[in-house]
Amino acid sequence: MKKITFLLAVTLTMLSAKTNGQDNSDRECTIKYNLFKGDFQSKKYDAAYTNWIYLMDNCKDLSVNIYKYGSTLAEDVKKDPALVKRVYEQRLQYFPKKNPAKVHSDYATYLSKNKLASEDEIFVILEKGYNIDPTKMGVKNLYKYFQGVTDRNKDTNPQKVFDTYDDVLENINKKLEGYAARLKELKKDSLGNKKLIRAYSINSKALGTVEGGLDAIISEIATCERLVPLYSRDFEANKSNAVWLKRAVSRMFNKGCQKDPLFEKLARAFADASPSPEAYAFLANVLEDNGDNSGANAMRQKSFDLETDPLKKAKYKLKFAQAAKDRGQLSRARSLAREALKFNPNSGKAYLFIARLYQSSVNKCGKNEFEKRMVYVAALNKARRAAFVDPSISAVAGRYIRSYKANVPNKKVIFTEGVAPGSSYTIKCWIGETVKVPSN
Repeated sequence: MKKITFLLAVTLTMLSAKTNGQDNSDRECTIKYNLFKGDFQSKKYDAAYTNWIYLMDNCKDLSVNIYKYGSTLAEDVKKDPALVKRVYEQRLQYFPKKNPAKVHSDYATYLSKNKLASEDEIFVILEKGYNIDPTKMGVKNLYKYFQGVTDRNKDTNPQKVFDTYDDVLENINKKLEGYAARLKELKKDSLGNKKLIRAYSINSKALGTVEGGLDAIISEIATCERLVPLYSRDFEANKSNAVWLKRAVSRMFNKGCQKDPLFEKLARAFADASPSPEAYAFLANVLEDNGDNSGANAMRQKSFDLETDPLKKAKYKLKFAQAAKDRGQLSRARSLAREALKFNPNSGKAYLFIARLYQSSVNKCGKNEFEKRMVYVAALNKARRAAFVDPSISAVAGRYIRSYKANVPNKKVIFTEGVAPGSSYTIKCWIGETVKVPSN
């Protein structure tokens, strides 16, 4: 009995010592953390560094701030690549649910910027971040990841490239729609937060640049010659898959493959699998191609009426405008684009669409050099408006602006025509728009 009592006493003593030791360790971690945080926020980086290293060694799961603040110490103060690697890897190990997609993206950026890893190693990190949540990744890294997917799969598995493109673009569009909605509300208020407007505008412009980059990459491999056999092969396995059908018919439409019989097959299957506004919009194009204009108009109206979101209504109107343009109905296309602007006054794509309509009619709406060049003035005005209202397409609009600006009438052409610079001039034919004659 005495022996049992002794052993029990020893066990209790050991447990008490262990508990006290743990308590002391926890207190030490808390003290060191508070000192580190205070020194860091006061920019006393040398003092912060000593306590930070203690925390990295002994208090790894105390707070994610150890790694948030620590990345600055490792990257910007100490400039130690080995230490930076440790920060990112420990953070992912001890705080795996604290914004891991962004952490992977930031880590890839650091490695790439400082040339500390191969392209393949960086791609693996980006892929991990993308698989967690692409919306949390940096804008440039979304582009870099998609480029990596394309380089690795364009010849062996183009469907992988298309699927990734769709995923990335859908996430970009979600963010752009969110920014557009916020900008619309902020601009309504004369006292709108200028900092927020600037932030949303900058982010929109960056995302728009990525969207353009993605399109440039995909355009090289997404040709009708490649899409038709690919979607024909996979149709039976996906004829009830609304997501697959939506992506397939959208890509066929955007690449101008509507005349292939497969487009109608995809559009009808999409409408059956997903009786939605978007499906009916594609089906309207099929009906019109088959000569059923009244059916097409009814179907477009149906798709439009079912949609409740003004921004999406604007997108549908713009799709209808594109279909009209493809059929040579330029005046109708402009009318539809103007209707899109009623639902989304900040649709830069609608303004740019009208600008391109005007550009396509330069030779039709002008009999001499002056008249033709004045069409470019109208196109220039629309392109400038596009860049002004929609930061997401400012880079694309900028290319058109430079092109149109180079083609407006110069002083010699204006003088020869006998018109006064700065005077009003109405462009002939279907455009019928009044613009100012350039004054310089």
